[in-house]
Amino acid sequence: MSEASLQPATDPNPAYRVERSSVHGNGVFARRDIAPGERIIEYGGREITWDEAQVRAEIQGGPHNHTFFFSLANGNVIDGGDHGNEARFINHSCEPNCEAIEEEDGRIFIYALHDIRQDEELSYSYPLIYEGRHTPAIKRAFACRCGALNCTGTMLAPKPRKRKPRAKPASLPGLAAPQPEHDPVRQQAV
Repeated sequence: MSEASLQPATDPNPAYRVERSSVHGNGVFARRDIAPGERIIEYGGREITWDEAQVRAEIQGGPHNHTFFFSLANGNVIDGGDHGNEARFINHSCEPNCEAIEEEDGRIFIYALHDIRQDEELSYSYPLIYEGRHTPAIKRAFACRCGALNCTGTMLAPKPRKRKPRAKPASLPGLAAPQPEHDPVRQQAV
């Protein structure tokens, strides 16, 4: 991959600008009104393996709450901190006005979910996957400050719950479980 292909082509008159955000650090704001469904920007950066992303996070003293990693369907990650663009500054919100969509070619684009007014901050929901324990310190490090009415208070994706196996119903001694007269799954052609 050439260095030129890492950085998406820049629009000479983009629909956005980067400035300080009340949500977190830098943010991306609408330079003009943006229509629903409009493609706003490509998420740029170097595509790396998940293992390389883990190494980079560890070098930075991971876990870190300031991440530019964007997971791809192929298991790799785009590191927006490595040859990335302004899209890496789009902040999380529990009530986003944008969404990130991975195209068939593995490129990520940010689209408007609804009308976005000039000067409104762009945001999308990026529930972060953190495989370690969600301790109070980790939850504080990944606190959400979006201010939405439905704010979950965290940017972390919920941990998958491990389900206990269902207990089989107990049968009474001497009684067999009733068998259906017609079981299409077990029916065989003669």
